[in-house]
Amino acid sequence: MTRIDFYSDVPDKIAYACRLVRKARAAKSQIVMYTPDLQLLAALDEALWTFSDLDFLPHVRAGDALAAQTPVILAHDDSADLPHHDVLINLSGQTPPSFARFGRMLEIISNDDADKLAGRERYRFYKQRGYPLSHFIVEKKGD
Repeated sequence: MTRIDFYSDVPDKIAYACRLVRKARAAKSQIVMYTPDLQLLAALDEALWTFSDLDFLPHVRAGDALAAQTPVILAHDDSADLPHHDVLINLSGQTPPSFARFGRMLEIISNDDADKLAGRERYRFYKQRGYPLSHFIVEKKGD
């Protein structure tokens, strides 16, 4: 059964997603990052190349000829043939239709009210179905 971790009050979903990818890659996990928003997908693609001078996070879009050999896949279509089913990072505002194929799913919830509401609905959905859930509140740095 898929283990689901929620990260809430995230000020920058893209930057936080990159941090989670770096951490998952350090643990030798293979990751699929999912969002149906093509602009967000393009921003993720750019961020994975530029967010850290010290880390290399090889990634391709789902359907690429190198997808099977690449540890991070960017997907915007749930029906895409995905070579990895280790970790799914959900950046959409909805429950991904095929999330149960993955061993673990990470839900990133921003501090936006609409995103929080959608995240709470997904949390209830998973809880009602008996998925093991964890919740982490992201601490603000600085201030």
